[in-house]
Amino acid sequence: MIELKSPSEIERMRRPARIVAEILAALVERVAPGVTTGELDRIAEGMIDKSGARSAFKNYRVGSAVFPAVLCTSLNEEIVHGIPSDGRELMEGDIVGLDFGVEYGGYYGDSARTVPVGEIDEESKRLIEVTERSLYAGIDHLRSGERLGDVGSTVQDIAEEAGYSVVREFVGHGIGQALHEEPQVPNYGDRGRGRALRVGMVLAVEPMVNMGDPGVRVLNDGWTAVTADGCRSAHFEHTIAVTADGPEILTRV
Repeated sequence: MIELKSPSEIERMRRPARIVAEILAALVERVAPGVTTGELDRIAEGMIDKSGARSAFKNYRVGSAVFPAVLCTSLNEEIVHGIPSDGRELMEGDIVGLDFGVEYGGYYGDSARTVPVGEIDEESKRLIEVTERSLYAGIDHLRSGERLGDVGSTVQDIAEEAGYSVVREFVGHGIGQALHEEPQVPNYGDRGRGRALRVGMVLAVEPMVNMGDPGVRVLNDGWTAVTADGCRSAHFEHTIAVTADGPEILTRV
């Protein structure tokens, strides 16, 4: 079942979304060569505590696997769900995906960005730009009467026209009083197909675009998803409300 949010519920979602946006922006500013992903996680956890929110990710369970951190840090060929570590130091030329969410007042916010570490090569810059552009193009279709296939096909077309591929094993999702709600929001599809969008839907749209093939494998830690061919991947995400006036990005700074 898809839960449509009332205007008052969307108002309540603005606070956790704002917390996510502000903390994520602060983390982006801290990304630099020599910083460890464990340091970034501790910064995020301290900021969560000061905000009065609760981590959406720490202790999140999928089967027997429990995520140990408040932040996902995915480097280079890592697509999503990378686990922060004091032993993982950012290096000049890396790209790092920062995926972050909180719960506040019974509602969730979720967002992600991929950023460069120092100076990066031109193809990595292009991968990041294309992935971010595909997110905003997909968001533009979050309007009452359009369909999820319109969103996914737009993301897919932009990625593939650039010579890249979209990940299919992981998709976006509804969000509200739970981090993951119906419906699933694929980053691929056919225009005019899929569920119709309605005012009151709140969705997390999150393109994951690979420089090479779309294949994925999960490491032995049970979380970190990497590209099967070792090529780089980028990830962007926003939490968006479908309103009578069109899409409203709740996690925009």
